[in-house]
Amino acid sequence: MRKAAALTRSKIIQVLASGEFHSGEDLGELTGISRSAVANHIKYLADIGLDIFSVKGRGYRLANPIQLLNKDSILSLIGHKHQENIDVFTIIDSTNTFIKQNLQALPQGYMCLAEAQTSGRGRRGKTWVSPFGSSIYMSMAWTFSGGYQSIVGLSLLVGIGINRVMQKLGIHDCKLKWPNDVYHNNKKLAGILIEVEGQVGSDANAIIGIGVNVDLPKNISGIDQPFTDIKEILNRSLDRNELIAMLFSTLTEMLKEFESSGLRPFMEEWKKADLFYNQYVYLVSGNNQIHGVSKGINESGALLLENSGGITPHHGGEISVRKL
Repeated sequence: MRKAAALTRSKIIQVLASGEFHSGEDLGELTGISRSAVANHIKYLADIGLDIFSVKGRGYRLANPIQLLNKDSILSLIGHKHQENIDVFTIIDSTNTFIKQNLQALPQGYMCLAEAQTSGRGRRGKTWVSPFGSSIYMSMAWTFSGGYQSIVGLSLLVGIGINRVMQKLGIHDCKLKWPNDVYHNNKKLAGILIEVEGQVGSDANAIIGIGVNVDLPKNISGIDQPFTDIKEILNRSLDRNELIAMLFSTLTEMLKEFESSGLRPFMEEWKKADLFYNQYVYLVSGNNQIHGVSKGINESGALLLENSGGITPHHGGEISVRKL
């Protein structure tokens, strides 16, 4: 039943994507359901962020046409040898969750994409607001044969990779917030969620979740911090399929180097884009607060803080960085 509903909604979205009016009767004939069932699906799609309005006698249309994610378009840019490495979903609970549930069957470098997430997650259990067709929601699967120790600093590497792609787009002043965010003009542009599966002493299976704001709705709610998107920064629209291809190609090459050399080759890039370098900050870990001057990172991706006790490393987990 759920698969049938998902297929029906995908068909409705594909028809409405042009931005033209389509009657409930026409949509019903196309999908093999009643007009009232069409109305229920339209309501669901509006609830997950599609800006749909209806006019009596004319039917339904999107406020603006949308360019949907397209697997063939992405493969034409990264190469059809990656045919088995990509899945594109219209609506999913979470791209990270999908990979976690299917991890053993997925190839190295597999990428899961979605137009919308109903249960998108950020770090520390926060919700990642995921309105339809307005951002990049992607997760990659990568197995590290060196085990857990070989993935330290992975979220920092991914942040550096996202920054490289932003520079290729013409956005040259992004900043990296330890350990997992990309900022522009003190507003959040992208976030990273790393999850790891596996046993100590065996391979570490990393699930690399990435969210990049592309063109968020003006009336979006549920985000509890300043944010921006690529369209606002560049003042132009962007082909999300091209952006995904750039992210996939850039991160795949960087992950291969990270496997063999760790974070060391990328540390200078981090330093240049470090949001808080040489600034007085405090770390929050549970009920503990640690004050000091941020001195960048070490080779394991730990944040270096300088205070009266010298320079000490502080690792991820529940630690947060906030500017005083």
